[in-house]
Amino acid sequence: MLGLVVARTWTLSEAKARLSELFRLARSEGPQAINRHAGDEVVVLRREEFDRLLGRAKKRESLVEVFRKSPLYGSGITFERDPDVGRDVEL
Repeated sequence: MLGLVVARTWTLSEAKARLSELFRLARSEGPQAINRHAGDEVVVLRREEFDRLLGRAKKRESLVEVFRKSPLYGSGITFERDPDVGRDVEL
């Protein structure tokens, strides 16, 4: 199942009665399978694992990558500003 290892298999009635535990174990120990009838099975898994399996895992971009995707990248625009020399303050 796409590199997915099921940590435990539950019956449907067991899963209903112990849903909080099933949820906790899916987060801490990995995917949990639930059987209703022979061959009728679902798997509960962490959202991060689901997104990874679908190729939707979020990857953080570096600041350099963000700037490279800017519409201004490579446009030749330069920005200049006067140096900040501060101000006089009376104490």
